[in-house]
Order: sequence, then C-alpha cells, then structure tokens
Amino acid sequence: MSGLFGPIRQNGYVVRDLRRAVRHWTEVIGVGPFFVIDDQPLNGFRFRGEPSEARIRVALAQSGGIQIELIEPLNDAQSAFGEFLRSGREGLQHIAFWTDEFDAAMREAAGRGLTVLQEGCSGSGAPDERFVYFTAEHHPGTMIELSETRGAKGRLFRAIAAAAEGWDGAEPVRDMRSLLDGAS
Repeated sequence: MSGLFGPIRQNGYVVRDLRRAVRHWTEVIGVGPFFVIDDQPLNGFRFRGEPSEARIRVALAQSGGIQIELIEPLNDAQSAFGEFLRSGREGLQHIAFWTDEFDAAMREAAGRGLTVLQEGCSGSGAPDERFVYFTAEHHPGTMIELSETRGAKGRLFRAIAAAAEGWDGAEPVRDMRSLLDGAS
C-alpha cells in the first residue's frame, strides 16, 4: 500500500464560493451528490497552537476511492483555509489520510518530522473525530491532513460513498444532516 498512512482518501479544495464550486463539480465534472453543512463545527480548534473560532461551510462527495471536500471559510478567524485564500490561492489545499489508529499515526508523523499547523475535532466533537493538518513547509502548496474515522465520522464517510454509487444526477445538492442523523 502506498502513502504515508495508507491510500489518499480525500482531496480538499478551499473555495471562495461553495455553491458555485458544487455546481461545477456536479454539472461539469459529474461528481455527486454533494452533502452540504452550512456551518461545520470545529470543536477545540487550534491554529498554530492557539484557539481559533474559525467557521467553515463544507460539501462532501465521493468519486471512486477519493472523497471530494469543498471548504469555504465563513469568517476571518485564523485557519489554514483562510490563510490559503488570503494568499491569493483557490483550489486543492490538502490531501487527507484516514485512520482508526490516530495516536499511532501521530507518532509516525512526528517521527517523520511533520509539524502540526491546525487541529481539532469535527462533527459532534467526539473524541474519535480528531483531525490534524500538518504544515506544508516540506512541499509548499499541498498540506497533509490526518483524519480519525472511527465512530460517527467514519459512518458518515461510508454513507457519502454509498450515495455516490450509481448516482444518476438527481438531487445533486443535499443537506448533510440527512446523513448525520443516521451516522450517530
């Protein structure tokens, strides 16, 4: 298996207009359906070691073995997402690896010299929903995210992948809460 922590499971794109980006992905590229959450909780979020009240809008879809994540920052609070846009960029910002063994993966990352840039818990903030983004100093432009996928977040990701199988173009944009209720 290739990759630091197994296969790359997600491409994360930071965008200025999430609705426009979703239309592009569904209508031009044919990827979908996208599940949108208009204000994604970032629990215990820290950027460069300091607490941050960053708020983001997120859309998730699946294309084969890769999840597509679209992220739109909603405020000016410090985050890698806002920093990316303020630098004049838009587009692919990170790749993500998923793990059920987060602590072991973090030890491996530290052993390889990766440095945490931002971290927190997504979704409900449960202890098995941790994520971390490493600085991109080793390869400017594309960060590495490590996302813990035990519990509800893993079930949510599997439901998004299942929805993409055989998708016929109907309902290209859906409310993520419809899946979150079943992922709890």
